[in-house]
Amino acid sequence: KITDDAPSLVTKAVQIRNKTLISLFEHKNELVYLTADGKFYRSNTNDELVPWNIPAQSFLSSLRVYSSLRLKDGSIVLGTISNGIYQISKEGKLVLKINQQQGLNNNTILSIFEDQDSNLWLGHDKGLSVVNLDSHFNEYIDNEGTLGVVYTSIIYDDKLYLGTNQGLFSTELDGVPSFKLINGTDGQVWCLTEIRGDLFCGHHEGTYLVKGDNAELISNIPGTWDVKPIDGKPNYLLQGNYGGLSILESVNGTWKYRNALEGFSNSSRFFEFSAKDELYINHEYKGMFRLKLEEDFRKAKPIAKEEGKGIASSLVKFRDEVIYATNNGVFTLDSQNQFAIDSSLTDLFHYKEEDALSILIKDASDKKLWRFGKQDIMFVSPSKFDRGYNRTVIPLPANLRYQLGVAGFENITGIGDKKYLIGSSNGYVTLNLEKLKPKEQIIHLNEVSKYRYGQPAQSVALDFMTSFENKENNLHFSYSVPQYDKYTEVEYQYKLEGLYDSWSDWSTKAYVTFENLGHGDFTFNVRSRIGNKMSSNVAVYSFAIARPWYLTNLMMASYLLLTILGGFLVHNGYLRYYNKQQQQLIERNQQEMALVKAQNIKLKNKQLKKDFQNKSNELAASTMSIIKKNELLSKVKEQLVESANDKDSIRSIIHIIDKNLSQNDDWELFKEAFNNADKKFLKNLKKMHPNLTPNDIRLCAYLRLNLSSKEIAPMLNISPKSVDVKRFRLRKKMSLAHDDNLTDYVMGL
Repeated sequence: KITDDAPSLVTKAVQIRNKTLISLFEHKNELVYLTADGKFYRSNTNDELVPWNIPAQSFLSSLRVYSSLRLKDGSIVLGTISNGIYQISKEGKLVLKINQQQGLNNNTILSIFEDQDSNLWLGHDKGLSVVNLDSHFNEYIDNEGTLGVVYTSIIYDDKLYLGTNQGLFSTELDGVPSFKLINGTDGQVWCLTEIRGDLFCGHHEGTYLVKGDNAELISNIPGTWDVKPIDGKPNYLLQGNYGGLSILESVNGTWKYRNALEGFSNSSRFFEFSAKDELYINHEYKGMFRLKLEEDFRKAKPIAKEEGKGIASSLVKFRDEVIYATNNGVFTLDSQNQFAIDSSLTDLFHYKEEDALSILIKDASDKKLWRFGKQDIMFVSPSKFDRGYNRTVIPLPANLRYQLGVAGFENITGIGDKKYLIGSSNGYVTLNLEKLKPKEQIIHLNEVSKYRYGQPAQSVALDFMTSFENKENNLHFSYSVPQYDKYTEVEYQYKLEGLYDSWSDWSTKAYVTFENLGHGDFTFNVRSRIGNKMSSNVAVYSFAIARPWYLTNLMMASYLLLTILGGFLVHNGYLRYYNKQQQQLIERNQQEMALVKAQNIKLKNKQLKKDFQNKSNELAASTMSIIKKNELLSKVKEQLVESANDKDSIRSIIHIIDKNLSQNDDWELFKEAFNNADKKFLKNLKKMHPNLTPNDIRLCAYLRLNLSSKEIAPMLNISPKSVDVKRFRLRKKMSLAHDDNLTDYVMGL
């Protein structure tokens, strides 16, 4: 030791002179020395070292100890070279032994550290292990598969008994558990019940009476589910079996099978007596049966029946009240001995809508009523201030809950003051309610890292707001709650303001990655919960992601100018386009109008031509009529002149004929028709040759019709030769050349 800055020798004892000293601590005002060979020595009043004889010394004599630590509770933990750790109580008893088979990373313990939460940290050659010494859960794992699935348990005569699907096992309470099978109990054990100092074991072969390490078969009725006392009948016990109900009777202090109850043959796992001595039996599928037992307990009389509620239904008597639990709620007996829903208990047990109700289990003290949920165990206990109940919820990780019993066969048994044993599929778990202390739950943001594709991630500072480049828009967040209890399952929930305004779903993952985030300001929030308890804080980290180069202020201004310029160009382009379209439309309309006009003119000309043709036809008909009339008159005249003997007698007739041949009525009729057919001809003729006489104009009209001299002669009542003379004179008046054709000239006017 160091005294006045100088070392001084503590002891020269030969017991440790040539040994490696592992630790030195004080115990009851004495120094205790631990050496590497696992031996303890203490100093006596004569400064001599003597062996410290402790109960655990027999376990330690063969160990090679490398490290040691005295814990806050006064116990000592030894770290060995190849056997894991051993914990020794203040009294020197071995209370814990853990090695690699129980979950350590390695059996060599190089260093030991106890944190503020009483977690034990163990340093190995490679890695760390954490032992939750102060956890409210303590796990016993049957790695060898000897025990099997534990269905029931009890402490009896300072021994722990476990009923499993492999049989009935027992172990001493002190020290490390070492289970052994009770002879003859191989098979399925359903219940362990202590009644008036006797331990009964319900087995698939019948009922056993257990005494120490022996078991006696007292009833061979197959499948004993449970054994219960009958009020007022100390010499009788009621059994529920696979095939109904049966009676055990005490004869001269020895329990024996008496009889099966007649009138009821359904499997009877859950059965309870009401205050009116009526027996209620619940079968998960066949229903709830209500029976009345005869006084000699040989026959059961059915009273009523209800439909079955499924595998999760159960029946239990708690605080002298029969309680019937199903997935639809919790029911109690009313004044009519009918089950009515108990809203208070239903609200307590069905506080999670997603949780299906497991069977209800009461402890031996009749002070707690338990049920198993999907992520927790809970119990209700009587309130100290009213007639109601208080609820306590104990969170469970999903992997542990999966191991705690087959659905519908969960079990929990009191094994001490506030200490319970819960059967599992490969051993059991103990629950210490005294260690069930609320712990402050603070979430920490451990790391924020950024990365680009194909490049390693880089951590960023957490103490101030960070602005990331636009390409650094892939961020990874990791966070945690400093809770190292194996059975504490932490769930996390986050939201990224600026991207999502709502919280994510709860998850056990302690990290999240966001990829390809857009530009803008963001705030990352993360919180946690253990069971139903939220963390006392929310971890927050704010950051910003810069805009990409094409969205910078300069580029935005450029985009604005380009937009304005583009708009101007587009406007002008559209203006030119629409002007061109308008001009084309005008031209098209003009073309269409011209086309319509041309078509109208064409139609009009066609109509005029048709009208002209009609007039010409009329004129031709009129002309031909006149010609034929005159020819007829001329022939008549000639015939009269040739045939008449008396010229004077026909003179008057000839005068009439000559008058008709020379009168102008025919000409006027012809002239009117000619004007209708060719209005401009006569005007043009008079305009070009004003010196023409009416007879000349009349001749021109006949020539216009392309009539020959022979055809014209009757019209003028002259001979064809006279017509030729008139044609000659007309040529001279018109000053036509010798080669010019008079008819062609007239028709061309």
